[in-house]
Amino acid sequence: MPRNEPTEGTESWDGEGSARRRKAARYAVPVAVGVVAAATIGLVPAFAGSGSPDLPKISAQDLIAKMAKSDVQQLSGTVKVTTDLGLPSLPGGAGAFGGGQGGGGGSAAPQSKLMELASGTHTLRVASDGPEKQRVSILDKAAEYSLVHNGNEVWGYDSGSNTAFHHTAPGNAAHGKRQAPEEVPPGLKNATPQDLAQRALQAAGDTTSVTVDGTAKVAGRDAYQLLIKPKQSASTVGSIRVAVDAEKGVPLKFTLTPKSGGAAAVDVGYTSVDFAKPAASTFSFTPPKGAKVVDGGAADAKAHRPHGKGGAASEGMKAPGGMKAAQDMGGMNVLGKGWTSIATVKGEGSGLPSGKDKSKGAAGGPAAFLDSIGDTVHGSFGSGKVFSTRLVNALVTDKGTLYVGAVDKQALIDAANAAK
Repeated sequence: MPRNEPTEGTESWDGEGSARRRKAARYAVPVAVGVVAAATIGLVPAFAGSGSPDLPKISAQDLIAKMAKSDVQQLSGTVKVTTDLGLPSLPGGAGAFGGGQGGGGGSAAPQSKLMELASGTHTLRVASDGPEKQRVSILDKAAEYSLVHNGNEVWGYDSGSNTAFHHTAPGNAAHGKRQAPEEVPPGLKNATPQDLAQRALQAAGDTTSVTVDGTAKVAGRDAYQLLIKPKQSASTVGSIRVAVDAEKGVPLKFTLTPKSGGAAAVDVGYTSVDFAKPAASTFSFTPPKGAKVVDGGAADAKAHRPHGKGGAASEGMKAPGGMKAAQDMGGMNVLGKGWTSIATVKGEGSGLPSGKDKSKGAAGGPAAFLDSIGDTVHGSFGSGKVFSTRLVNALVTDKGTLYVGAVDKQALIDAANAAK
């Protein structure tokens, strides 16, 4: 039975000069986790095997109930995130979603860090003390990025550029209450195995089989392994394995493997975890001397709030902030259900430019690059390009409509044909 051995790595929350980089796992695996969130779970009775550690047998239903009843709100620990979606590299060495410092080369605003977790391996330090206090830091070799939520305040700090982002919600003087920030960065709430597991288990239905597949040791703690498999053949998801703390009912590790096999596309797990109340100083932040402080007021929050026709969160699929531009093109809708849900966005214009477009220059520029990585497909909808990763595929038609989901190419073509 596969095991995940604990890794030493208890780290302190040191002072202001340290680097921080936290970010949205929801954003980290944008459409992939969105589709998983829409998946529905049909409970198939099964029992834990005789793997090590030796734990009492439990059914899948009871294990899910244990997770649902878990009221752990205080913890701290170190999380290792590995993402391998098979994203192509853009000319010049940048990742398919951009990379490096992002938006403006060093801004500490949370949205500038979106997509950084979409590839590679990252180490996070996380801490939580109830719904009003969270802290997540992304550690790098040369820098660190952190987001700190404490009551009605959110701070982001990028040590690499010595830039801080600050957002304070207005107080509710009429009722003497303190408001939470209008939009707490999702990275503070969606970076851990708990959050990803909740997305995969939000609904019940007949599109999924769920079993308990043995036990494991994760971050030094005994855990059951919940195995989730789609029943819908068009899904590109092979399986999801969630290691659930046998005592606390808290997911400790989340592993998503594509149907095509190979390494996990998404692997998020604690290497160390402590369920004691974090020190109050963990959620305090003062910008270091000389740091540039950027205020992120209500206008900033509004600018990055998902919106658009159809509602980005319809049918359980939470649209990542990075899809705001897509929503601006006409709104996002969700076709189908469960693992084969497909997000569709109707754009304006004539779709992607061709690399043969002479107006783009001799080499075709970005258009030529898109032509080189996409496969041309045809159907009763017309023609278009399919762009593929190990998990998420996208079809852009010649009329500018986007179809995207954790489904195979044919499912996208069928959806476009049906919607023509």
